[in-house]
Amino acid sequence: MWVAFMTVPNAYVAETWCEVFAAEGLSMRVIPPIGRGEKASMRDPRTLYVPTGKAHVAREILRKI
Repeated sequence: MWVAFMTVPNAYVAETWCEVFAAEGLSMRVIPPIGRGEKASMRDPRTLYVPTGKAHVAREILRKI
């Protein structure tokens, strides 16, 4: 299962955060706005999801930054 971790203003920022977390060994999912699917613009907000048991790890990575 995945839980919502944070919402970012656009897909460019979402990919940057995914790279940061991936460098620390944490997998993330980027979800576009509901109902828009693949037709969503890169400028639309995105929600980042982390695995259920790893939300505390993601918070710790953010705290280190």
